[in-house]
Amino acid sequence: MAALKIPGPADTVKHLLVRQVRAIFNDSSKGEAPVVPSPHALFEPDSPIRMVHADVVAMMVGGMRALLLQMLHPAALQGVLDHSDFREDVAGRLRRTARFIAVTTYGHRDEAARTIAAVNAIHRRVTGTLPDGRPYSATEPSVLAWVHMAEATSFLDAYLAYGNPAMPAEAQDRYFEQAAVVAEMLGAAPIPRSRAEAADLMEQMRGELRGSAAAREVASFVLEGAPEQQPNRVARTLGKAALDLLPPFARTMLGLRRPGRIVLPALVGTRAMAGAVRWAFAGTR
Repeated sequence: MAALKIPGPADTVKHLLVRQVRAIFNDSSKGEAPVVPSPHALFEPDSPIRMVHADVVAMMVGGMRALLLQMLHPAALQGVLDHSDFREDVAGRLRRTARFIAVTTYGHRDEAARTIAAVNAIHRRVTGTLPDGRPYSATEPSVLAWVHMAEATSFLDAYLAYGNPAMPAEAQDRYFEQAAVVAEMLGAAPIPRSRAEAADLMEQMRGELRGSAAAREVASFVLEGAPEQQPNRVARTLGKAALDLLPPFARTMLGLRRPGRIVLPALVGTRAMAGAVRWAFAGTR
């Protein structure tokens, strides 16, 4: 007869940490529960995209880096300003984005298709006029391409920094191939399908980017929060890690400086958080 295992302090800490992390990404008031990986998902188990997207802390760092990059595109920025309440509901925006990634990465392929169709329907309503008088639409393939590329490169770079620095180059290229599946369903074009293609496309699209006052204001909000709010230490730590990973051209356009040695405690803290979360979730579903 197997001995009864009595939960110890480590089990209690793991349970509390898992519960806290899941609460960030699932709104229980709406009946949301963690996405259970399906054997009929768009991507096979243990494939690069599922490994990258499973690393919670790296994804949070990558998400902040992606948002900073995305706001450099005038149409992406104006869509957020005109059609989003991100300043009032940062947590909600984070939850919705994380859930979209979870469903399209791990959920049943039919559920993933429905979720993508719902986002496409929302994008069709996101239209308006840029400050220079040009019209914009969230369905514009090149705008979607920039948003996708900002996310894919940011998630992967953060994973390499805080998840698995030894990820082989072939697996990195495979990550872009897999991420392209969802980007194509969203209507993005052109879509990079390798690390090299992503670097080339980012260089090609730099001429469309602008370090506007509005983009800088959003960047300040992402990294520091609203002036009237108490600083969130975890968010600010992750923000410094995101800033450290931001391409130099993007930091310059946003009027930001690489933190230098002063960022070392934040990087150490981010690495510690990443390890703690992986430890807590080991063996869970």
